[in-house]
Parts: sequence; structure tokens; C-alpha cells
Amino acid sequence: MPVIEQVLDFVDRIPAGQVATYGEIGHAVGCSARQVGRIMRDHGHQTNWWRVVRADGTSTVAEKARPHWITDGLPLTEKGVDLRRI
Repeated sequence: MPVIEQVLDFVDRIPAGQVATYGEIGHAVGCSARQVGRIMRDHGHQTNWWRVVRADGTSTVAEKARPHWITDGLPLTEKGVDLRRI
């Protein structure tokens, strides 16, 4: 399966109330965190994009993601998801 499909499939399987970092996804599918970022930038609209965050729990699109995070019941900080509480 091509890496794009692997990344999008992985993201599709992240359950509500959970997130994964770019690095975690990259490690799981065998590519770099940067490559995951590019895939999400170009194809992420096809999936639950708000469940992918940086290693510190922030997102470049935090304002758009925040309503989804709230709906998912994720613990939040001012800048993103509180990964210590998941």
C-alpha cells in the first residue's frame, strides 16, 4: 500500500478522544514526521485531520481544530491538546 494511503488509513483509525503525533504516525508507517506533515497538508482533508498534532500537542490549524477537539472530549491547553492527560 502506498505511504499516502497508509498515513490516511492510520489517521482514520485514531478514535475520538485520542490524537497521534506526526512522529508517531511516521514511525508506525515507516516514514518521517515531515512526510506525514506533507501528506496531511495535501490529503488530510479526506480524513480526521484534527486528530494529528505536533509532539507538543499544538497544531498549525489549532483555531479550526479546537471545535473538533472539544467535540472529541480532548483535554486542552491554551495552545492545543494536553498530551499528558490523554
